[in-house]
Amino acid sequence: MKTSLEDTLLAAIRTIPDYPKPGILFRDITTLLGNARAFRRAVDELVHPYAGTKIDKIAGIEARGFILGGAIAHQLSAGFIPIRKKGKLPHDTVRVAYSLEYGVDEMEMHKDAVKEGEKVILVDDLIATGGTAEGATRLLRQMGADIVAACFVIDLPDLGGRAKLEALGVEVVRYSVRRVEEPLKDPADLAEQEKTRVVLDGGPQGLAAAIAKRI
Repeated sequence: MKTSLEDTLLAAIRTIPDYPKPGILFRDITTLLGNARAFRRAVDELVHPYAGTKIDKIAGIEARGFILGGAIAHQLSAGFIPIRKKGKLPHDTVRVAYSLEYGVDEMEMHKDAVKEGEKVILVDDLIATGGTAEGATRLLRQMGADIVAACFVIDLPDLGGRAKLEALGVEVVRYSVRRVEEPLKDPADLAEQEKTRVVLDGGPQGLAAAIAKRI
């Protein structure tokens, strides 16, 4: 009997109790990345809406966005653009500031990484409050990129990031893990919160409700 995508991804995620603090069940997706079948099926779901579409570049946000973005770029025969924290790229760069839950940081990309009008998909492992993805969107548009979509494995819809990107006119595709634990109350813990409240969210086919009931 063929294993459903839902079952494959659920089985690939390791649950770690009391990490990074007591009372948290941490859903670890590094095991998904290490599981060839689950990794391939997750990437295939993110690629599927754009199969046969001309995509020039995949832009991956440091660091897991490099892993996922590289795989998606390969599947779509597209080039890859690394978006990194400031000071990490060797050539001439363009930079943008973006909001974090606890302050402001900067990200950058090479000035020659994308040409005006090129069709780009933005990729990262997770979208929570959306500050990083919003900054990457502004950076790419500043360079003239046509952002076709943003793809994520993890969506935390209660934190509003997906809605923020959609308000910017960016289609958001996810086949994903979202959280089940209660939000941490201390604002200083929001960075950890991004890593700890996880539930599978069903992406284009809408498996969110079915999976949420099973976690």
